[in-house]
Amino acid sequence: MITESLRSLYNRDLNKLKTEIEAYQKEENLWKVDKNISNSAGNLCLHLIGNLNHFIGTYLGNTGYVRNRELEFSLKDVPRAELIDKIGATATMIDFVVSQLPESEMEKEYPLVVFEDKMTTGYFLIHLLSHLDYHLGQINYHRRLLDI
Repeated sequence: MITESLRSLYNRDLNKLKTEIEAYQKEENLWKVDKNISNSAGNLCLHLIGNLNHFIGTYLGNTGYVRNRELEFSLKDVPRAELIDKIGATATMIDFVVSQLPESEMEKEYPLVVFEDKMTTGYFLIHLLSHLDYHLGQINYHRRLLDI
């Protein structure tokens, strides 16, 4: 039950991320910052891609992905088409990895201590989804405020 729900929600929200990135009228505005907005939509997108590939791909899917979190926030002017391709690849990876997880795996301990305490894989996958949605909302606001 939770596996199918997670697959559906990740697919929905990564498609929404793609839609948000595509919705920018001017591609260069993806990288805009303002005095009170320190992270660009492009960097938030890179951060989400890195975060999900690291915690789901590397630790649950054994994809071999190596994260460079610093670059997620320092890279600039990555072409929109490349961001969209990376979102699509991330969505495909998540759907595959989560579909391979038996329901019993959701109650097992996640293989890495990320916060101060251990947690189940299911709990952490829900946390990662809420993290995606938090930044997705920021990207939506960024677009409406700075894509002018």
